[in-house]
Order: sequence, then structure tokens, then C-alpha cells
Amino acid sequence: MEHIYLDHAATTPVNKQVIDAMYPIYEEVFGNPSSVHSFGRKARSLLDEARRVLANSIHANEKEIVFTSGGTEADNLALIGTAFANRNRGNHIITTVQEHHATLHTAEYLEKYGFDITYLPVYEDGRISIDDLRSAITEETILVSIMAVNNETGVIQPIQEIGQLLKDHKTYFHTDAVQAFGIMELNVKALGIDLLSVSSHKINGPKGIGYLYVADGVKLSPLQYGGEQERKRRAGTENVVSAIGFQKAVELVGEEREKRADTYSQYKNQFLKVLEDKNIDIDINGNPELTIPSIVNISFPGMNVETLLTNFDLEGIAASSGSACTAGSVEPSHVLTEMYGAENPRTTNSIRFSFGSANTTSNVDEAANRVAKIIERLTSR
Repeated sequence: MEHIYLDHAATTPVNKQVIDAMYPIYEEVFGNPSSVHSFGRKARSLLDEARRVLANSIHANEKEIVFTSGGTEADNLALIGTAFANRNRGNHIITTVQEHHATLHTAEYLEKYGFDITYLPVYEDGRISIDDLRSAITEETILVSIMAVNNETGVIQPIQEIGQLLKDHKTYFHTDAVQAFGIMELNVKALGIDLLSVSSHKINGPKGIGYLYVADGVKLSPLQYGGEQERKRRAGTENVVSAIGFQKAVELVGEEREKRADTYSQYKNQFLKVLEDKNIDIDINGNPELTIPSIVNISFPGMNVETLLTNFDLEGIAASSGSACTAGSVEPSHVLTEMYGAENPRTTNSIRFSFGSANTTSNVDEAANRVAKIIERLTSR
């Protein structure tokens, strides 16, 4: 039986070209980028080139890229770093109820230190309201943190409108772009974004590396102390090998973004078409017209997450109940709870399917047919 991977929103297979780019660095480049001798200078040169490629991919300056261990650290640095560095200007932060836990738990941490956090609601379409944001902004607001694409529903937030609204306000605008990067075109200058989080392993790069874009002029306190790496914003010897892998993954994304988006959209439509043809009772969570091509979150009325995921796994299908960080939990999805209400069955009967490089037309078709058979079997009991 072929095992079929439909959980690319959790992580992606590392591209062979990325592995090939990294392997020589393991063998040949072991110098510390902070060392002044030839070994260190060689490592520094490669790291600088990787930084330039990453910056160019979002239309930023290379000096505005801070390497991190991934999206979670980038979100933490964005919120905690700007909060403490700008406390003299205000103590109000705005985020949303549907953020990734890397942001939500960080916001809760900041509340313990006296910061006033406003959690904007989301509606059944999966989006926030610009009017709600406009009403929430005060003279004390120093940061607005709203994700570009929700990791459970795939719904795209109105990032351009948010940037426009905040253009003449003193507050910084941070967006978690972990799910958006590689699928959507992101121009931080045009969008008015001050801080942006990205993770390598969502775009077929290595795990354990990401970055935070920090616009020139943004005040940011470090989370850790030691050396003066990353322009004193993130101490610690840089991960050169992974940076080169990240660079290659970004280069491939740049060459293939539109093609990937079209392909993943075809996979999603094909998957849904099979379920429709098999007369499987489903509801799509969030407005499907507002989602990225690679993610669909499906409610199966009368089912429950544990039963579904167990049966899917037994039939060789890898999917998720939402965020991978809570995949082992049977708690209702916090995202769907905020969209539909705590008592709505969608919060405990919904599965996220996410498409990517491990898929083909044939295995998506096979996966959809297996899902249909499982639902038919479970509903006939």
C-alpha cells in the first residue's frame, strides 16, 4: 500500500536539490562565520549570499534579515523583542484569536508583564474585520501581529489593507508568513510590513532554520545574549549549512512559485471533486475563495477527529486535525472554535488536507478515493 502525504502545511519533504546544495558545506565549510581567518571568511561569504537571496525574495535589504531557528522563534522575537524595546511608547498590542500558538502563547506571556493585548475576532469566512482592527487601535498601540495565512484553514488575511491602515500610525506591523511564503508574492515594502516570520521547512528546505525580517529602524530587543551575531539581534554561531539549504529552497520557490500554486490548486480541486462524485457529505471551513491553493479544511458531519485520523493513517493517508503543534491533542481546534462557536461540531470533526511536492495527480486521486471509502464505511455502521 502506498502511503500518501497530505500534510504539507505541517512540514515538507526536503528537496533533493536542497540536500545536494547542503552536502558540500558539511564537507568543506566548517569555519565560524565570525572568525577573521580564511576558513571563517569563506563561511561568512556563503552566509552573506544566502541572506541576500532571502532578502531579495521579499524585496527587503539583506541587513533586515535575522536568521532564527524557525517560525516559532521568529514570532517570539517579533512580539517580545518589539514589546520590550518600545514600551516607552505604549503597552498595547493587537493580534487575533486564530493565530498560531507561537504568537498566541507569546502574547499571553507578555500579558504577565503588564502589556495590554487585544485579540481580534474572526468570522465564519475565517477572516478578521478591518473595521474591528481600526476600532482597536489606540495611541498606546505599539504592535499589530496578524498572520498572512491561517495554518489550519488556509484563509488569507487582508494583509495589504492592514498595511495601508497602519501606514500613518506609529505601530509596527508583524505578520507570520510561514504558510504564505512560497505560495504568495510578498513585497514587504509595498505591503507596509515591518516584521515578517518565515520558516524553511515549509518550503522544502531543512528544519531548524527560519528568519525574521526586521525593517530598518524598527527597535528590537534580543531574546538571547552572547556574541554580536545578526547585528546584535540574535546571538549564537550561525547555522551556515542550513542557511545554504534555505537559500536553495528559496531559489527554487522563486523559479516555480506560479507553477507550484497552479499544481496544488489542481490537486485540491481534484481531491474535492472525487469526494463530491462519491456523494460524501462535507463542509469546507472558511471561505474557499479566500484560501491559498495548498490547504483545504474539511468538516465531515457525524464524524470525530480521532476516529478519522486513526482510520486515515491505517489506510496510509497522512493528514492533520489542524496545527501540528496540537496534533496529539483531542482538544477542539481553537481556530474553528473562534469561527463557528465552541459547541459547533465542526470544531471536532474537521481535517486539514494540505498538498505539495510529495503529491501527484494519481496519489491525490487515490487518497480521495480512500477517504471516501472510509467515510462510507464509518457512516454505514
